[in-house]
Amino acid sequence: MNKMKNMTVVVCLAMCLGTRGQNEINVKSLAEGDLLFCVAENGNNITDVTTGLDGKQIDHVAIFHKDKGAAFALEAIHQGVCLTPIDSFKARRQTVVVAQLKDTTGVARSVERAMQFIGTPYDFNFMPSDSAMYCSELVQKCYRTPHGELVFNPIPMSFHDKTGKVTAYWKEYYGRQGLEVPEGKPGSNPGNLSRSEKIVVRGKLRQ
Repeated sequence: MNKMKNMTVVVCLAMCLGTRGQNEINVKSLAEGDLLFCVAENGNNITDVTTGLDGKQIDHVAIFHKDKGAAFALEAIHQGVCLTPIDSFKARRQTVVVAQLKDTTGVARSVERAMQFIGTPYDFNFMPSDSAMYCSELVQKCYRTPHGELVFNPIPMSFHDKTGKVTAYWKEYYGRQGLEVPEGKPGSNPGNLSRSEKIVVRGKLRQ
């Protein structure tokens, strides 16, 4: 009897682990402030130096927002911080992982805070101290508890690969602007946010 019980627990655990993030989420099921993590199927220079949930190559994050029945992704993209209709947002990506804060009591105010940055230019240099904004910075700076504390604390920025060396791409990227790579400076990245213990993965956004 005990053996059968143990086997049942193992099977259930394996099923839970194997299906994490595999449930399909309909847009109508999204909640205000859900985080939308975009997976770069083929990888890129961002995923080369960051690590996403379960090893996924996550290179972008947006915030779900509803306004008068319409659904949007509130995001910082190359055009700046903007509201993108959710259908247009989905069309840009093959895989979008949906996550939600475990404690949602401050989410509505966090979204309101992020909305105030609409029109802010995109931060191509990923410098959290300037007046521009990149995708994970929008989330990291705006998501706060009801007491005003940051939900996601800044982390050392990563521009290095698995060997610990800053990649040639990022050396050249900053070198063209006469800047040093801000390796280790406080900041954020979407991959790290996707691995936060403060969130729970709901599933994959249905296309």
